Amino acid sequence: MKRGVLLNSEISAVIASMGHTDSLTIGDAGLPIPENTKRIDLAVSRGIPSFIEVLSAVLNELCIERIILAEEIRNNNAAGLDDILTMIADYEASSGFKPAMSFIPHKEFKKLNANSKAIIRTGEVLPYANIILFSGVAF
Repeated sequence: MKRGVLLNSEISAVIASMGHTDSLTIGDAGLPIPENTKRIDLAVSRGIPSFIEVLSAVLNELCIERIILAEEIRNNNAAGLDDILTMIADYEASSGFKPAMSFIPHKEFKKLNANSKAIIRTGEVLPYANIILFSGVAF
């Protein structure tokens, strides 16, 4: 059995297969997932698992170079954005990597996530609880 924080075999396999600049999306329960993009569906019920729990586990495994969020999160889910920013600050402190962060319109976000290696669907029901993580290199 794997010793680390992330135990999900599908997510672990996707992260292990990622190269520099490949992306992985973590989304809320309502984020549309394009038909040709790998779906890792973790949603059990409303809020389970939460977006932030899944993000925490992924940040323990993935070297991150860049992050994209929907700009609408600023006005529609400020508490969720604060949680994300806290987690990214913790990631930076523990990893020594400082990913660039940008905000784009949600409409563009939904188009861009089609290029992800996979989209992880959580049970999150808070608005705009979605993130695209771009892989960096750990050296």
